[in-house]
Amino acid sequence: MAGEERFTEKEAGHTSHILDSLEKKVLDGAGISREEAIQLSRLGDATLYRLFAAAGNIRDVRAGKCIDLCSIINAKSGGCSEDCKFCAQSSHYHAKVEIYGLLSIEEVLERAHQMESLGVKRFSIVISGRGIGKKDLERVLEIYRCLNRETNLKLCASLGIIDRQVADKLKAVGVSMYHHNLETAESYFPHICTTHSYVERVETIRAAQEAGLEVCSGGIISMGETMDQRLELAFTLRELGIKSVPVNILNPIKGTGLEGREILPPLEILKTIAIFRFILPGAMLRFAGGRENALRQLQALGYIAGINASLIGGYLTTPGADIGQELQMIRDVGLE
Repeated sequence: MAGEERFTEKEAGHTSHILDSLEKKVLDGAGISREEAIQLSRLGDATLYRLFAAAGNIRDVRAGKCIDLCSIINAKSGGCSEDCKFCAQSSHYHAKVEIYGLLSIEEVLERAHQMESLGVKRFSIVISGRGIGKKDLERVLEIYRCLNRETNLKLCASLGIIDRQVADKLKAVGVSMYHHNLETAESYFPHICTTHSYVERVETIRAAQEAGLEVCSGGIISMGETMDQRLELAFTLRELGIKSVPVNILNPIKGTGLEGREILPPLEILKTIAIFRFILPGAMLRFAGGRENALRQLQALGYIAGINASLIGGYLTTPGADIGQELQMIRDVGLE
């Protein structure tokens, strides 16, 4: 027994040294390597709360304690030609989802005003589909012109796969950020989608960046990928210079290609978030869809473990948490 105790103490000391050295490395402005990230992911459950605390400290120092709040509107729903297995809007599956064409200026403006009154600073129009057609694009550009005139919101767009020409037009009407998730690691992407390639997603990100738009890009965890593949995604985002990273957790909606998929344990999800903060120390690491069901009473730990941005007011086809409760949770953990 005494020998076991000495071994445990030695192991704990080694773990503490790893965390302390990597935390210091990131705080000093250096990036951790893939090997070091894998080393963090292999740390045992006994170290989790120390890992969360280190990630929260990195967030405070490298990104600040102010939570960036954004909201979206599902401005065109359903009927998507792509076969993304997680998506309720894909025409390849049979999820029960409302299908409608592009909303009017008045409908989008009403939602924008509502979100702005609640303290949201960023607002995005999201449409279903591989990309946006010419007719819908002209209508969307007019909506953005109106939002620019009538609100003080920072404007974002999520219109699927686009080229530089479309990105330039969005920039010209006041859009400052383009959202386009990579969804998962390149090595796992063929298990999730076959109707377009990972390269096309990366090309969209680069087209937006070349037009002078910031890019919001992240993914969905708990789709069957390994921890190493989650880290692969994080390092791809770092290499692309992404500053806003939504972290979604799979909501296995009935009728989708991932119906029945078992969700990762909450502490595994939080561990992933904390390691993402080590890899992306200055990014807006954004709580997004699925967290309410996946984390349940442990949602607040996401903010402890490095989250510094949140999508509030609901998602594309599922409702989110009560906005007042979400804002209170942020205040309760000492963030702004």
